[in-house]
Amino acid sequence: MRFYFAAFALIASAAAQDLRPKDVREIGKGGSSAVPRLTELLKDPSTDVRVEAVKQLTAARALDALTLATRDNDAEVQIHATDGLVNFYLPGYVQTGFGASVKRVGGSIKGRFTDTNDQIVDPYVTARPDVIAALGALVRGGGSMPARANAARAVGILRGKGAVPDLVEALRTKDTDVLYESLIAMQKIRDESAGPKFAFLLRDLNSKVQIAAIETTGLLRNREAVPDLMDVLKRATDAKVRRAALGSLAMLPDPRSRETFQQYLNDKDEKMRAAAAEGFARLRNPADSTMVEQAWKDEGKTSPRISLAFAMVMLGRTEISEFSPLQYLINNLNSSAYKGEALPFLTELARDNTTRNALYAPLGTGTKDEKIGLARVLAVSGDKGSVAHLEKLSRDTDPEVAQEGLRAMRNLQARL
Repeated sequence: MRFYFAAFALIASAAAQDLRPKDVREIGKGGSSAVPRLTELLKDPSTDVRVEAVKQLTAARALDALTLATRDNDAEVQIHATDGLVNFYLPGYVQTGFGASVKRVGGSIKGRFTDTNDQIVDPYVTARPDVIAALGALVRGGGSMPARANAARAVGILRGKGAVPDLVEALRTKDTDVLYESLIAMQKIRDESAGPKFAFLLRDLNSKVQIAAIETTGLLRNREAVPDLMDVLKRATDAKVRRAALGSLAMLPDPRSRETFQQYLNDKDEKMRAAAAEGFARLRNPADSTMVEQAWKDEGKTSPRISLAFAMVMLGRTEISEFSPLQYLINNLNSSAYKGEALPFLTELARDNTTRNALYAPLGTGTKDEKIGLARVLAVSGDKGSVAHLEKLSRDTDPEVAQEGLRAMRNLQARL
């Protein structure tokens, strides 16, 4: 009897060793009922089998098993598990995530991060703490630098505030991708307590990392960095670094920066003129109104005109009329080239009660793109009084507008 049992165990072991990825795909066709078997395959000695098991668990939306898979010792498995976790909260992510480009070359893995890193879950979506903890552990000590960078990107997409200490720790590495993805994740999470913890990167020798650090400093409102940003602006020869430095100074209103903004308000570089206008906007000094309005009248380029319109509204021009600065910002929501600039300015302006109240009329009467844009603005900057306006928009006759109104209302209610 013992002989037969040993023989059976030997045959079962051999069968397990002969398992191939295509066999795992067959198992995966069982859907949710296959999850226990696929979870067991996470212990298989073959990396290819474990990778395929993770892919099938992603399709089955098996969150617990994917969290478990992040503990695998192989970087490729970690990468696919990371993308699977993001995909649970952001369906479709695995088709475009880093894991989709990963290939094993010899003893290492190669892949390419997409140039854009603007994906993020809606505010009403909250990832489980254990998921964020698992991703944070990979950020801190994944099996390879690509695995760590990919985990940092995932933390940002999921707004994983609990992993901020892991992102800070990751900034000790010298790997460009890990540094960059960790900084962008901090931008998305917006935990201002992290702002002072990467000041040393403001002078990084890699311009991609340096620019990300400069921009993140502004977004996290680290006012302690104003002297450092002034120094970077003064010494930098790279135009992109100079633009980033002035843009960050514009986010950190400080009377010491006023002369700098005045210096660049008429600069030959339109992006420097735009950043200077944003600086005057946030200083909110009524004495600057005449100068800003004259610059608005003289400016011929759209991008700095948008920034100047923002400044004029911040300085009190909150009326909506055919040629008013606030209407100009709303009009640019119709432009595919400039709505990305107008939208964040309107979002910031809508924090003010007077400006927010002024936006309710165009929310109901504007074009399709204006309604969608203003819904997004109110999702972030609305108050309890905005809910009724968004609820009305959710019944708009245009289905895309109605859908955006509903989404904005859910995001606003989650924030409130």
